[in-house]
Amino acid sequence: MKSQKLFTFLSFIIVLTMLLGACAAPAEKAPVAEESAAEESAAEEPAAAEEEAPAAEEEAPAEEADKEITLRYFMWDPSFEEKEQVMIDKFMAANPNITIDFETVGTPDYWTKLGALSAADDLPCVFNMSAGYVDQWIMDGLLYNIQDYVDEGINPDEYYTGVFDVARDKNTGDMHAFPFAFVETVMFYNKDAFDAAGVAYPEAGWTWDDFLAAAQATTVDNESDGVVDQYGFWFYGRYAHIESWIYQNNGNLLNENKTRFEADANALEALGFLDSLIHEYGVAPEPKEMEGVRQQDVFPLGMAAMWVDGAWNINGNRENIGDSFNWGIAPLPRGPQAETDKAYGWPDSVAVAANCAHPDEAWQFVEFMTGPERTIDLTFGGKVPIYKPVALSEEFLETDQQPANKDFLLEWADYTGPTSFTPGWGEWRGYADGAGLEGQLGDVFNGVTDLDSAMKNVTELANTVLVRYYP
Repeated sequence: MKSQKLFTFLSFIIVLTMLLGACAAPAEKAPVAEESAAEESAAEEPAAAEEEAPAAEEEAPAEEADKEITLRYFMWDPSFEEKEQVMIDKFMAANPNITIDFETVGTPDYWTKLGALSAADDLPCVFNMSAGYVDQWIMDGLLYNIQDYVDEGINPDEYYTGVFDVARDKNTGDMHAFPFAFVETVMFYNKDAFDAAGVAYPEAGWTWDDFLAAAQATTVDNESDGVVDQYGFWFYGRYAHIESWIYQNNGNLLNENKTRFEADANALEALGFLDSLIHEYGVAPEPKEMEGVRQQDVFPLGMAAMWVDGAWNINGNRENIGDSFNWGIAPLPRGPQAETDKAYGWPDSVAVAANCAHPDEAWQFVEFMTGPERTIDLTFGGKVPIYKPVALSEEFLETDQQPANKDFLLEWADYTGPTSFTPGWGEWRGYADGAGLEGQLGDVFNGVTDLDSAMKNVTELANTVLVRYYP
């Protein structure tokens, strides 16, 4: 057993160092943002024994009900540590017999450390879980089945349950993690740049043609020297930049059962349109042109008038843009094959380890951390709280800050639809020696290869990965 774990752990570390999507990209690629952990590339995680109820799950005698218990809790966002500590202090005050041993580990080190602890059978009882990893960790038996707790303790009318499916076992439908918030990809746009170009702001129902016209109008060469000072749009092969375009064109990267990579014609049309923005219309730069600039800084620096990424960037935009210009958020434009809006969104969750000795107390902590006790002042600016009464409060809208239309996030939530997360997602979506989707699209957008060749390479790599999980 130990030799198997050592082998799987070493394999995990080797793969992880190659393809973590949250790490800096290869030299010719634009660097990746520090952001929602859903974009951490999911490497092969250590194998685990079949999930079984630990002995501590048995009903405790009455005299042990107030026994002193310590639960370890790991989270992935150092910038949120102070607010999380407030929540933990509130929980411990309400539950004096439970001590939370809290540790924050930033990404990508978070997944490296969590993988090592898994290999050593020493996972914390409670830890943050990414949509990009959850299928793999469920399949490896590392996450506790919390469905009974959810059935007994959660009123579905009070939660945004549409994103719960991402945290379910795809075979049984049982939940193995519980969302604390969810995120959506949105179009950030520079209102001042639109005003200067005399272009109407993006609105619901706008199309690729509308977008292209706006991108052309907001691409500016101030000196008429052939050097673009402001592009209309900025993107590279990153999943949060790309996949919303596919879904807004009624496309898919995977087959219906999500067991094989089979990019359909609508998906290829969307990718071709994006490439044309660079190489045909010149309204977006090749990614290598932005080398040395953090990807999340291109829009705040005024280098591009539009940018698609996760709404979690709202806080970063506020800090980096300040009063430099006015900006807003909007839906992505609909492609020619669109039938309805499809918003690309997913949850950030909290999971209980399968071998946690105190699952009842762990769930008690999870429920506390994700429910009404997490008031607006203890939430992250661009993430929608999973608990509806908090998300629907006036405090969430923050009308005294940019963007003025933050309520759009709640409207857009109604259209949250498909994702491409699978076991091994990070491996086929990430780099993996350049064969992953992000690396291959980077080559397309940098003019190194053509889209057909890139997609052939990705299909071969992705299905080599997926066949391991779905023979």
